[in-house]
Amino acid sequence: MSNFIESVLDSGVGRSLMKSVLPKTIELKRYSASQATYFEGRVLLGASANAALTRDILRNLKDSAAKVFYPAASRGAGQIVAAAAELGVTVTGIECNPDMTDKFDAFVFDASGFADTTELNQLYYFFNPVMRKLTSNGRVIVLGRPHMKAATGEQAAAMRALEGFSRSVAKEIGKKSATAQAVFVEEGAEANLDAAFRFVISAKSAYVDGQVLQVVKAEAVTYPDWHKPLAGKVALVTGASRGIGESIARTLARDGATVLGLDIPPAEADLKRVMAEIGGDVLLGDISSADAPQQISDKLKAMGGADIVVHNAGITRDKTLANMPEHWWNMTIDINLSAEERINHVLFEDKTLNKGGRIICVSSMNGIAGQTGQTNYAASKAGVIGYVQYMADKLLADGITINAVAPGFIETAMTDAIPVITREIGRRLNSLSQGGKPVDVAETIAFFANPAAGGVTGNVVRVCGQSLIGA
Repeated sequence: MSNFIESVLDSGVGRSLMKSVLPKTIELKRYSASQATYFEGRVLLGASANAALTRDILRNLKDSAAKVFYPAASRGAGQIVAAAAELGVTVTGIECNPDMTDKFDAFVFDASGFADTTELNQLYYFFNPVMRKLTSNGRVIVLGRPHMKAATGEQAAAMRALEGFSRSVAKEIGKKSATAQAVFVEEGAEANLDAAFRFVISAKSAYVDGQVLQVVKAEAVTYPDWHKPLAGKVALVTGASRGIGESIARTLARDGATVLGLDIPPAEADLKRVMAEIGGDVLLGDISSADAPQQISDKLKAMGGADIVVHNAGITRDKTLANMPEHWWNMTIDINLSAEERINHVLFEDKTLNKGGRIICVSSMNGIAGQTGQTNYAASKAGVIGYVQYMADKLLADGITINAVAPGFIETAMTDAIPVITREIGRRLNSLSQGGKPVDVAETIAFFANPAAGGVTGNVVRVCGQSLIGA
């Protein structure tokens, strides 16, 4: 039936009748092992006066197959040229205007030099002439400083304005399957930019849109091999037998990690199949049981300790609050939230998590926006966010990061069961007008797990194509 709907959309009559309700979408370009590097294409780079991140942007682009251009008449042109000369990067100055024939695969603007809100007009001068020149599946990245660490209230306002700007740009370019993100880099954390920048400009972030990433000071690590960034790492993935959990396990293994997949005994056959296919190990158990945390810790210790812990396992038990049985409430909170806390506690106590460890928790859009009939589920997933944000500062001293993903409409067996028209409409309630795939969630988790992402902690990234609901 889904194929039938798509065929209707592709027909002339059907297209005319249905395009306003079910718009045709441009397929997202996702990661492929055939890609030589993380980005290939034309980048238009802009910078504010006194921008502080331009050199590090160019340092990253030097490791890609990017051709870099800049507006020759812009205020930041001189510092772009100077930084490029220092690094040995070729940059080309051009005149930007609406009549130009050039197309670009990415727009990158370093706004870190904004001192107050009067300088926001530089965003207009850079983007206005070229917005129609962005290719499909293009990228827009705006970089700045965290507004809460600004020197003045005026500077804080200018930096916070970048978030509203980038989210709005994302909605304007979504019809091209292009995305926009904001990256805020703490002063002194410039060397920690690499993982965040390469993720958001690459095809691995295809379904991440309208998001904000915060980068803080941490030990800087040279970016590893693009295709095998997790080589030599040991990763635990809970709920790994199917769906999003299976995709997480496969993606981490693809990136070089040895995966310990955990799931409940009824999922044994599927779990063993997946782990056999990716060269992983199997652990059967219920994460909410009293002995599960110690069993997990002991197994990981035997594997040399854990470098990556992905808390993916979860359940839904949906009813309106007035009709919800008490055990449904308690079960959902325990499995989705409390069990993660207990497991982490034992891993910390036993020192099972290796230096530079990564903890990634799976939250949900419904934990951000709420949902009728999901008070228990939404509470548990919002609790995950609170736990991640609270623990981030406390763990960073040990080189450990903790982050969360919040999936939106992801195509799984569960969404396949939704009535076809409801499903087709649901797919399009985001800026990219399409559903995501489990691999989109997995790619974001793999980014958080990257050894070079030591300065990325306490973040909650929605993998939802910029859903029209939620923050």
